Parts: sequence; structure tokens; C-alpha cells
Amino acid sequence: MASALTFGDSSSHVNVSRDLDTAVHDTFAVGVSEFARQNKGTEKNVDGSSIGYHWPSAGANGFSLIATKSAIFVYVPQSVLDTLHLSLNDTSVQQALLDLLSTLDAETAHGGQLLSSLHVPVFFTTASELAYENYTYSFAKKQGDTIYLACKHASKAESADGALFSEVGVLTPKSDIAFAEKPSGIAALGAFLQTVDFDPLWVSLRTTGVAIIFIFLIGLITAWATIRVSSKWKGLLDTIFTIPMVLPPTVCGFLLLLLFGDTTSVGRWLAAQGIEIVFTWQAAVISCVVVGFPMMYRTVRGAFENLDASMLDAARTLGWSERRVFLRLMLPLAWPSIAAGTVLAFARAMGEFGCTLFFAGNYAGITQTIPIAIYFDWMSGKTDEAMFWVIVVILISFLVIFIINAYSARTQRYRKTAGD
Repeated sequence: MASALTFGDSSSHVNVSRDLDTAVHDTFAVGVSEFARQNKGTEKNVDGSSIGYHWPSAGANGFSLIATKSAIFVYVPQSVLDTLHLSLNDTSVQQALLDLLSTLDAETAHGGQLLSSLHVPVFFTTASELAYENYTYSFAKKQGDTIYLACKHASKAESADGALFSEVGVLTPKSDIAFAEKPSGIAALGAFLQTVDFDPLWVSLRTTGVAIIFIFLIGLITAWATIRVSSKWKGLLDTIFTIPMVLPPTVCGFLLLLLFGDTTSVGRWLAAQGIEIVFTWQAAVISCVVVGFPMMYRTVRGAFENLDASMLDAARTLGWSERRVFLRLMLPLAWPSIAAGTVLAFARAMGEFGCTLFFAGNYAGITQTIPIAIYFDWMSGKTDEAMFWVIVVILISFLVIFIINAYSARTQRYRKTAGD
């Protein structure tokens, strides 16, 4: 049944928990617990059959909400209503539920479309399935051991355009709910930081720290070797070393997956030696090396090519070996560019997402870096955590650029002083 309800300012009537997953109403005997907003679902098959565009539910006794461009559907199992002595025909019950859900929605949307901004009919139902405008909405679709919410078009294979987002949770007697109210100001920041899992930061720093050592060494060697080969081979080598910079990261990840997978001779040889690469921390390091190396290589090669060739030749005529020329002349003179290339490669490797996800996977505490954590936190409705990691990445990027600028300015002042 459709109801003409309002999305007024219900914040004065609803108290939300610190974790943003529980809320109670001042004048309503039932609260919401285990709340989650799910911005994105999935269209893939479940157990070999398609159930349409779907999201996980909160279980057999959970309520569900599906928001679309044309209507809002709120499903509550009749057994739950009977236990709580509620009736969905009561408009006061409908309004209280809507107050609870819209308040929780406003706290968890963080940039997504708000429930209160949808000026569409609201349907409250106890039916596990209903049809509306060529779509079938299922609220307790069981596939295997999992219960899903689903949206399926009557004729089209793709059904994702039939829904905007979903919300799930459990209706619980108010007397059974005990939680710490959401703090504000500095207290809110402190409470939030206590709940943050900092593993993505440590994984990112550890992975990128190891990768930058390889990037630095390989970048120096390949840049030095490339400028020494004949022009016939220089173009080919330069293309090979630079191509990861222009390829989509997912393509790099896919190629690495093919190279080290069980279907290739390399992968089979590694497996025979008891070495596993795919979906391991080592794979995350390799991904960072692949995407960060071109930044180092291009920067260092450009610095080497801009050195005074006559000065290098003069050193050789004095009997200096190529090793001594490289270590005593080329490296010191090109060092500002080498340092800048190292920092840029570090930043590029730390921000890597597609290649790492494809080749190393998303394993918390092992391969889940900050960019991967941002994506999956947002996908699972943990927008606060995603925003926190976005801020961390911005701060790291700012620090990287600041270091480059400060070092460049210091180098220029030193050179100007030496010239005077």
C-alpha cells in the first residue's frame, strides 16, 4: 500500500548510535539495529541462476528497503510485526519507521542520494515479492544459504536501472537496545579513530616501501643501459619500459595474472618449486613495481640524456671506467631528478588500485591497500571509513609534492650559490 508520508526533520525525535547502525525514536517502542545502507548491488548469477540486480539482506527476520526513481518499498516480515505487536496499516507506525530510516540514511549516505530527497510514493508491504512498473521486487529471495533483496525487469536482462540503493536492518524492541549515542566534535573524531582498522595504511607503506627499492635500482639500471644502446634498439626498449604507464592498470594486472598463473610455463615452474605469487603480498609488490617503474625510468633517463656529454667523454679520456663515470659523475649530477622520480614513483605505486586488485586481490591485512580499502568501504556503505582513507591519501600526496618542491628549491639555491 502506498502512503503519503513526510520526510521532515526527524533528527530531534531519533537518536543514532555511535556506529551509525542503531537508532531509537522518542515516541516509538521499536528501534532499528544492524542497519546498513548498500549503495551498489551486483548483477552476477547466484548459484548458476540470475535473480536480477541484488543485495544481501539482514536475514530472515530483517526488514528491507529498496529505493527507486519511481517508488520506495519497505518490507517487514509479518512474523516480525506479530512479535512486536505492530501493524503496517497504522500510519503512525509507518511514519515512525520512516523517521528512523531517513535519519540513519542521512548519517550514512555521505554524498549519495538521500532517501528524503526522493519525492515518490512509499509502499509498506509484508509480501516477500511484488511487481511495480515492469519490475519485480523480491525481499526474501533465498539462494543457497543466503537471502537477497532483488530487482528484476520483466523482459530486460539488465535490471540495475530499476533501483538506486537498498537499506537493511532488524526491528528490535526499544527496551532491548543499549548503545552509546553518537558523539560530536573532537569526541566524535576520537571515537571514530578508535574504530578504524589501520591495516590498509601499514600494508600500503610496507608494500610500496619494498617496491620502491626495486623501482629505484631497476629504474637506474635500465635508464643507464637504454642511453648506451644504439638508436636501432633504443626505441624498442623505451617502448617496452614505458608501456605500463599508458596501459590501463587492469590490463597490467591481467597480463601479470596470465604470466604467473598456472596456465603458463612460468606459473607451472613456480608452482613446482612451491612458490605462490598470485593473490599474495608478493603479487602486490610486483604490481606496485610494474606501475611505478615507468615514472622512475622516464625521469632518470631524461636526466641522464641532459648531462653534458663532453664532460663525460673527458672523464673517459682520463681513464675513468664506465662504472666510475656512472657513480662519480652521472649519479651526483642527475640526483635532483633521480630523487624527484623516486618520490613520484612512490606516490604512483602507493595509489595503485586496478593492477593490485586484479593480480593480488583484496585480502585484509595482506593485500588490501588504501585505494582498495576506499573502494570496498564505499561499496559496503562504510562511507566514513572511505572518506577517512581519501583524506589520508590526499595528505600523503600533499606531503610528496611538498617534498619535491622543497628539495628542488634547495637544489636550485645551492647551484646558484655555487655559480656565484
